[in-house]
Order: sequence, then C-alpha cells, then structure tokens
Amino acid sequence: MKQYTRRIFPIQPVVGCLLILLGLSCRSENEGELKFYFGPEEKRGFTKVMEHTVHGMNSPYGYDLNTFATGKDPYFFSIDLPEGNYKVTVILGDKEHPTHTTIRSESRRLMLANVETRTGDTTTRSFVVNTRNTRITEERSVRLKPRENGKLNWDEKLTLEINGKRPGLLELKIEKTDVPTLFLAGNSTVTDQDNEPWCGWGQMLPQFLDDRVAVANYAESGEAGNSFISAGRFAKILTKMKQGDWLFIEFGHNDQKQTGPGKGPYESYSESLRQMIAGTREKGGIPVLVTPMHRRRFDEKGQVINTLGDYPDAMRQMAKQEQVPLIDLNAMSKILYEAWGAEQSTRAFVHYPAGTFPGQTDALADNTHFNAYGGDQLARCIVKGIIDNNIPLGEYIRKDVPLFNPALPDDPDDFCLSPTPFNSVTKPEGN
Repeated sequence: MKQYTRRIFPIQPVVGCLLILLGLSCRSENEGELKFYFGPEEKRGFTKVMEHTVHGMNSPYGYDLNTFATGKDPYFFSIDLPEGNYKVTVILGDKEHPTHTTIRSESRRLMLANVETRTGDTTTRSFVVNTRNTRITEERSVRLKPRENGKLNWDEKLTLEINGKRPGLLELKIEKTDVPTLFLAGNSTVTDQDNEPWCGWGQMLPQFLDDRVAVANYAESGEAGNSFISAGRFAKILTKMKQGDWLFIEFGHNDQKQTGPGKGPYESYSESLRQMIAGTREKGGIPVLVTPMHRRRFDEKGQVINTLGDYPDAMRQMAKQEQVPLIDLNAMSKILYEAWGAEQSTRAFVHYPAGTFPGQTDALADNTHFNAYGGDQLARCIVKGIIDNNIPLGEYIRKDVPLFNPALPDDPDDFCLSPTPFNSVTKPEGN
C-alpha cells in the first residue's frame, strides 16, 4: 500500500473573505457557485486546477494532504468554506480512458461508490456535504479529544477524497444549500472513522441518500450519552438544527461501562436519552432512537450472546414512553450476525492477520468495530429501519438502493471499495 502523510495546516484567516478571493476565478453566473475544472485544457467560467494548486499554501483551495491527481492514485481536494450544507456536483469521465471513481468527503464519509464511465463518456452526480467547526457560542466550544485534533470533520474547509481504480473527476461545482439535515449522535460504531480499516455505519449512510438532504455525523469514539452532552456535542447540534431536521441517537456500548450511584440503563442512560429527545423537540427537530447493535459474540449453537445487558430494552422503553420512532438495530444485528455465522462474521469486523497494513505487527481481532463491508451492511439496516418506520426521511433514499434483508446479507466477496490511503492499527476508543 502506498504511503501517505497527513499534512495538517492551521485554519487560514481566509474564510470570511472567501468570495472576494475566489470572485474573479471560480464564481459562476449563479450567485455563490464555485466551479473548478480538472481537465487538461481551460474551460470558460471555471477555475483551472493545476498540479501546483495546493490548499493552504497561500491558497484557500487546492490539492491537500500531500496528494494531487495522477490518473491512478487517490487524492484530496479542499476548499475553505464556512460551516453549513453544500451541494456538490461532479462530472466524472475521461476522453481517453474508462474511469472508476469513488468519492468520500470530510473524514471518510462515503458519498459515491464505484461510479464507472466508458472512454469518452461522462456522468453527472450530486450530493450534499455538511461542514462544521467547534464553536457553540463566543464563549464555548465543543470539547474535542486529543485524537480529534486535525480531524477533517472539525475545520473551516470542505475536503473531498477522489478515489477509485481510475478516478475521473472532470468538473466540480459547490454551492451553499438549505436542505434538511440528518444529525447523528453516537459512539465509535457510528462515527466517521478517519483511517482504514475502521468504519462506523454513519459514514456509510450518505451514499444511500440523494442531494436533497445532508448527513451531519457528530458521533465520536468512546462517547456515552452523558459524555456526549457534557462535551458540548449535543449543544453544538442544537445551534445548527432547524425545524424538520432529524436526530438519530445511538448509545449503549460505553454507557454500560459506567458504574456508581445513578448510573445504569434506567437511570443516567435513560435520562441522557430523555434530555436529547426534549432538546431536539424544542428546536422543532424529530428525534429517532437507534438501539445499539450487538457485539460479535456467539454461543456454541451459533446464537448471538447479548453483551449489552438491559440497555437496548431501556431504549425501547424510552421510545414507547416518549412516542419516539425506534430503529431496532440491536434486533436487526442479531439476525445479520447469525446469518453470517461465527466464522463468516469476522469479515465484517476488524479481523486482519499481522502485516495486512503498514506498521501492523500484531493481528487485529476487534469484535465491536466494523470494517467498510460491516459498516455498509449496518447502514443498510438503518435504511431498512427508516423505511419500516415510515420516517419521512425515507423520501430522500436514492431510488436505486435495493431493499435489504438482514437475514440475507450481501456477499463480502462482492463488496469492493477502494480504501482511503490512510490507515491506523490503533483501536478506536470504546468497546
């Protein structure tokens, strides 16, 4: 695997004057639309992206993280933008070669997967990217963990990862958009994991939704319901939430590790859920509870063992009490894991022999955290839950997304997704 080095630039003081800086080169006739061209020639109305166009080197846009377009290797392109939702439209293709393109945004959110074009053909696709910073008020910011420093989710720029067997980005258009937002609150099983081979279901969800809705994944590794609130993550969500937005809430894995007076599934855990439900409703949002998925643990009969105690039942009870839609991911994951079986299920989790990734001297055998295939299958369960519960968000599910049956999971041999060029052998916080 080719080695890449993350290059983290300090936030540049250009955000406020972005339109002034870009006004002569990449503004179109459409107010606020930024347009970039990656082809070999010039194109009227577009900013031509050159090999030496590097973000952070006295430029608010350009290639990022020590990469640039080669025609074969993945690369990153960033543009300084204030937080918000942005519609991104791409034209993919190449006059001389067939293309195969996968696009992720920010910290590995999957937007487009395995889009192919024939030689000389192009295709147009669009999606919405949510960007954010840590500011809650002038006096308060989200309390980030040390491992989040430099994370692409928490900055003043929009970053795209252009990947695939032969990436073919020709044109890029970016414009601010006022669409509904799906906020995600959760832990490491939900979060946007920065590095291979780790993956949360939240970062796989955007690929199934169209360009009329944004996904804002605020989940973070190691978080329980109460720590998510105390760190200011929920408060930050509320600063951005609009009437009709959604908040999906999934906790439980880390909550169960908390002990002492007032801790437990029907005490601190339920109180945290109740607080997030109430806060969301006060802002005109729609809360949805998502029961935590099982860990990978089987008995001698091949049945999944419950390692989460009463936490899933406590959430089910809260959903009834508060009349909140419930996506029972706990129940669906049991069906899914048992369909895989004890042996096959390792292919959905971070189970890899030593030497699979650079610097990996020991085998990885994590029975909580998913790889990309596992994250994809859990995200499909979430889509099923949206449909089964008649949640209005369902109208934004892409028409080409097939119905999913957890009892009949997709064959892992058929799953293909070009990996992000960054990897880590460090296990995410939480278990």
